[in-house]
Order: sequence, then C-alpha cells, then structure tokens
Amino acid sequence: MNDSVFQRRIIIGAGLCVVAFALVGIRLVDVTLFGSANQGSILAQTVEPRADLTDRNGELLARDLPVKDLYARADAPFDFAEGARALAAATGADQKRLLKGLIAKQHSRKPYVLVARRITPDQEAAVMALGLPGLEFEPSVKRYYPDGRGAAQLIGVTDPDNNGVSGLEMGLQDRVHRAAASRGGSGKVVTSIDMRVQYILAHEVEEARRKFSARAGGGIVMDVNSGEVLGLVSLPDFDPNARKLLPGDSTRNIVAQDRYELGSIFKIFTFAQGFDEHTIRMDEVFKIGQGFKIGKHTIHEAERMPETLPVRDILAESSNIGTAQIALRAGGTRQRAFLTRLGLLAPMSSELPETARPLYPSNWGAIETATVGFGQGISVSPLSFVTAAASIVNGGRRITPTFVRQDGVDRRGEQVVRPETSRQMRELLRYVVTNGTGRNAEAPGYEVGGKTGSAQVPGPNGRYIPHALRTSFCAVFPAHEPRYIVFVMLDQPHGIKETGGFALAGHTAAPMAGKVIARIAPLLGVPNDAPPVKLADGSS
Repeated sequence: MNDSVFQRRIIIGAGLCVVAFALVGIRLVDVTLFGSANQGSILAQTVEPRADLTDRNGELLARDLPVKDLYARADAPFDFAEGARALAAATGADQKRLLKGLIAKQHSRKPYVLVARRITPDQEAAVMALGLPGLEFEPSVKRYYPDGRGAAQLIGVTDPDNNGVSGLEMGLQDRVHRAAASRGGSGKVVTSIDMRVQYILAHEVEEARRKFSARAGGGIVMDVNSGEVLGLVSLPDFDPNARKLLPGDSTRNIVAQDRYELGSIFKIFTFAQGFDEHTIRMDEVFKIGQGFKIGKHTIHEAERMPETLPVRDILAESSNIGTAQIALRAGGTRQRAFLTRLGLLAPMSSELPETARPLYPSNWGAIETATVGFGQGISVSPLSFVTAAASIVNGGRRITPTFVRQDGVDRRGEQVVRPETSRQMRELLRYVVTNGTGRNAEAPGYEVGGKTGSAQVPGPNGRYIPHALRTSFCAVFPAHEPRYIVFVMLDQPHGIKETGGFALAGHTAAPMAGKVIARIAPLLGVPNDAPPVKLADGSS
C-alpha cells in the first residue's frame, strides 16, 4: 500500500473525527440551551436554595432538606393504566391524573409527567421495586419546620419551587437567598423570635381559648425599646410540614392581617392625648351618670358606674362616658392627627408581609370622636395597636416592629408624646392593675401595668352581635421602666362558673396575660421584686 493511500485514510479518519466532535458539540449546545424545548427537560430552572431561619437563640425554625421529585416518561414502553395504578399506590399520587398525563404526553416533545414531589426514602424504594422503565428522580429540596405548629403563621411556608408565600419565609426571602448564596447554601437568618416565649404564649392562649370556648385567640410579646417581636401567636393554626389543612386549621394570622374594634384598650391613646395636650389632670373629676347624649345618640356604660369619677378611675374602671368626654375635649381633628402620629391610621410596615389597612370614620364628627375614644368605630390590627402602645410607654418615642434580631439595640425614634406623658401613662396603667379592671393580670414581683378591652363584635349586617365580645389585655412590665409589652386576645369567649358567667376581659384576657408574664419574665432576665416568703420557724 503506497503513501497516497495512507494519506487518504488519514484524511478520511481526521474528517470523521471532526464531524464526530462537531456532532457532539452541537448536541451539547442543544442539550444545554434548548434541552427544555427539544428533550422535555424535567426542570425549567434549578430550585434556589434557602438559608436556615433560626430564633434569636439559635434554635432552628426552617431548613432545606434534600429530597427527590419523581417523573415518568410517557414515551417509555410500559402499560400506562397498570403503571399509573402502581405509581399511585407507591407514592400516594392521584392515579387518574397520572394516567391522563401519560396518555396526553406519549407523543410530546416534553414527555415527562410529574408523579410526585418530595418523595420519602421509603417511597423511593417502593418505586424502584416496581421495575418500571422511564422513571427519573430529580434532586430537589423540601422546606422543613422542626417546631411544626409552634410558629406556623409567623414563620410561614414555601411553595413547591421553594419560594416563600407567607410569613417570614416571604417577608425575609431576599435575606434568606443572600445568606444561602454567601455561605454556599448553608447560611442562616436570625429572627427576633424567642421560641421559649413563643411556646409559653401559645400554650397560655390555647389554654384560655379552650377554657372559655373562644373561637380564636392570639398574642404578641414585643421589646418596647428595640421593637423586636419575641413571640406572635395566632390560633387556630396549622402544621406547615403537612402541606394540607386538617378540619379546624387556619393559615390566617389574625394578629397581623385582621383588623378589629379593640374596645377599651384603645382608651390608652385617649388618655395619653389628654395628658400630652394638658386637657385633663389626674385628679380631675368628671360626671358620669347613667347616659351621655351626643345629638341623637346616647353612650352607655358596660357596667354600672358611680355618679362621678376622677380621671384615674375613669380608666381603671373603664368608663365609656368619662372617656368620651375626654376625647371630645381634643376634638375630631386633633384626635385624628394624634392617631396618625402613632401610626394607627396606616397599614403597619415590618418584615412580616401580612398586614391590614385600618378602618376609621370618613366623617369624623362628635359622635365618631367619642366612640373612637373608647375603641369603637375604628378597626386596627393587634400588631399595629401593640406598636403604638409601646411608643406610649417607652418614654414616648416612636418604635417600629421588627422580626430580625437586633441584639437589644435601642431603636426608638422621635418623640410622639412627651416623656412626662409616658410616665403618667405608666403610673395610670399600673393603677388599672392594682385598683381597677386589670387586677387578675397581676404577676407578683413584676409590677404589671395594663388595660382591659371588651369590645362588641360587629355582625354581617353592620349591627353588633348580641352578647358577643372580643376580649383583650395589653400589659407592660415592669411598669415603672417597661421592657416588654404583652398583648393577648380571645374572640368571643364564654363565661364559666369560675367567673360567675362573665366573659369580660378582666375575667378572660387579664389572667391570661398575667400567666404569660409570670412565666416569661424569669427567662428574659427581668428581676422579681416580690418580698421573700416568710417561712414558719417551727416554734410553738
């Protein structure tokens, strides 16, 4: 064989190699850039990892776990009916959906049919044992919540593509993705939540809800100087790991995204305005009587009151008539401006995406001024109320709620009421607990101040539902120099024998707040100033 034959063979071989490499290159480009369209690629995009969420003490709240999604190729040679039945039995998938999908995609350029997401190892083993052709497992992640129902509405959940759709999972999504990217998928975002406080708050709210057969209940614990929310509870709740609701479950966060007429706890703002604008004095006496007429309207008391009351007892005994007179001294224009300054007439802004737009009078006349003064005719979210109340007692400085740990940083802003007004309100709230409707909120040694609220519940026709109340209590402690505010609420509780059949806040919400404070105060490092118990010396 001469040299020319060898040269031709070398040239032909080299040409074949070039063609082969070109085909491989074209195939790589096709798979890389156009695989989704030409090959029915299973995933259109990679699931973006999320960093861990933890409470302020490092307890894990949410984490990505590696799982697999199962797909079946509709162009694989197997009996669709039998395959759909077997796959449904192994994974819990819907058999009819699988069969319909396989038939529809058997001649498609995208022949993949989703069988089940986030299958368990046991399910994977059961699928493998079937021996069906054309099955593919795609790596994915499942968001796991170790505490389950412990903070369900607050933490929120993600969708099947690992995007936050509620709670802090949605509100902190950018932080969560940045933290994951910066640490190669293993970062964390530290929230302000203290799960010790969260568990106690949830336990006491649920106990009270059951005891008084209330439809729902909720609570908030906030640092009045940093605005950090240490606990937020909404009941009924749900299991975020189950991905389905059981009878009686609810995903709605009633303390952040619902708005209520909160009743007498709103009197806190009426008194704060009165002191701040020097329209009332602590020892000033008002005539109460049995009814207070404003035009064609008459304001009545929830309970019988004396003929006259000094200012401190108007709040302590929760007199509607006395509070209405104090509100009218300010007038509608100044009252509206004061509530605006406290942030109560706009939706609350925080890292929590759930929020509620307040409802308030469009025509702010005399009767509206009076009723708003004692907490009716205006609806706000409990989170908005708590934030405004914190500004009243923390020295009178604006506070913004946060769900990200601030390490105790003082985040108080500009003055919204005078420091002297804040001091007077703290003294008055303490008086409500020692001498008024808040007696059952007392937690010995922790100097609790607070206010009860028993609001009528509006019905669907615009009228109040007879005998239906929404009760709440707003507590601050220690009252002389507050560090924390505790808010608790029950929706339509019922009186019991122990309370003499009464369902007012002093009997239902106040004791709940006292129990919460007695349990969380030691954990939060608040010293107990109760006098030591004197023990018997054993002498006769």
